[in-house]
Amino acid sequence: MNFPNSLTLVRIFLVPLLVAALVQQNLRVQWGSRLLVTNDFFALIVFLAAAGTDLLDGYLARRWKQVTTVGTLLDPVADKLLISAALISLVEIRQLPGWMVILIIGREFAVSGLRSIAAAEGYTIKAGELGKSKMMFQVVGVTLVLLSMRWSALRRFALIAMWAVVIFGLASAIDYFRKFWRKVDTSIKLRRRHELILLERQKRRLQRAQAHAAREQTASIRHPG
Repeated sequence: MNFPNSLTLVRIFLVPLLVAALVQQNLRVQWGSRLLVTNDFFALIVFLAAAGTDLLDGYLARRWKQVTTVGTLLDPVADKLLISAALISLVEIRQLPGWMVILIIGREFAVSGLRSIAAAEGYTIKAGELGKSKMMFQVVGVTLVLLSMRWSALRRFALIAMWAVVIFGLASAIDYFRKFWRKVDTSIKLRRRHELILLERQKRRLQRAQAHAAREQTASIRHPG
């Protein structure tokens, strides 16, 4: 377990803490005589710390040449857990509309399903520029929503950012579907056509063999011994 992978695990372990901080509305921590940490501010700190590990683990893995299969698999899972937990918790405390979160999370499930099918077929669907921008907009959007819980003037900007998340998410999902359809679907059709051709050939061979056996049997009956 190298250090970049450890950062990915830290991001996963921060998810329950983020949910607890958002759902626990009466959280108050007094530090000194002036600093009062409420649940929204604490949740913001946890979320930004987790999002920071997302940038840091990838950078360190590439810089130190420690890119591993475990890290490659865990990183997108950790990202989806973090964003999904934050969005669902914000719906729970009535800071975001449910339909918007359903679209965002549904997009994640759909794209993950497509990538899994593509991987089973031997293809890798890489994230495009829209997909890479999506994560950045998600972090910015959730951050603005958390800030708007204390400063209501930011509410409009938070909603604009979340609309950008939905638009970029759907646009990147369409891009994934296009890549999937072009590569994987065509490959599956060609493979199935080849399998049908082989099956038809085997069927014809079996029919010829049966016909030949029937002729030999008929001949042996007509000319016994």
